[in-house]
Amino acid sequence: MTIRGVLAPIPTPFTDDEAIDPAAWGANIDRWMATPLRGVVVLGSTGEAPLIDDGEADGLIREARRRVPGDRLLVAGTGRQSTRAAIAASRRAADAGADAVLVRTPSYFKKQLTTAAFVRHYAAVADASPVPVILYNFSALTGVTLPVEAVAELVDHPNIVGLKESGPDMGYVGDLIGAARDGFNVLVGSAPTFYASLSLGADGGILALACVVPDACVRIYEHAAAGRHEEARALQRQVVPLARLVTSVHGIPGLKAALGELGYVGGRPRRPLAPIGADAAAAIRRQIEQFAAVPVG
Repeated sequence: MTIRGVLAPIPTPFTDDEAIDPAAWGANIDRWMATPLRGVVVLGSTGEAPLIDDGEADGLIREARRRVPGDRLLVAGTGRQSTRAAIAASRRAADAGADAVLVRTPSYFKKQLTTAAFVRHYAAVADASPVPVILYNFSALTGVTLPVEAVAELVDHPNIVGLKESGPDMGYVGDLIGAARDGFNVLVGSAPTFYASLSLGADGGILALACVVPDACVRIYEHAAAGRHEEARALQRQVVPLARLVTSVHGIPGLKAALGELGYVGGRPRRPLAPIGADAAAAIRRQIEQFAAVPVG
């Protein structure tokens, strides 16, 4: 499996009583499938995966598979703290129709999570998973970093096809790209450094911003791939203010508020997360309006 281009890690819509909203889930996915996105990731960090139980997760994947056509990718997050649970989640995701699984690093027992421990964990998951595995590093949330040395060992596993790195550290991204082999795709999750990552050799992105402005994110990728670097840089500068508001500044609640402004169903986050306040919502609204006033190049 080759994974290039832009995928959106889509949020999970909840009703006011924190139940999953299946109608909103389906309608949102239908709308994203009308864009040029390569596919979607469900139950990633943006999808509030740690706050969703296994039964809910399986149902979300099944419904997403009904909405995502066969020529698009459906990736499901199956990261768990134990290897056993990650294997079980990956098998259920495959049964529900996922094309691949995105496996977040375990993180609880930090001091024991050595390079060898990560290699054992991911090799076991990949051995058991019926679908390809994508490694997932998000140090800002987990407090651990997948060592490049572990990645260098894991790239040769036949069922590990890539890695998502969500941080903005270009040195680390460059090291990951250097460790990759043919058929192993490095995808990034930081929209403010998307073009820089592509310039280093990244194969695409799994970008929360792509939920909000999918066409612009795809255009950055296309410009960079075609060597239109001036156009890619200009569009990259254009998306950065909005990207920061819906990621590092306001996080998932901000992203959901932005989706609501655009006619998607964002919904409330699930506790302990809380909706953003009126001032933050107004700032996001203004940035969306400013972005919309400039044509996507």
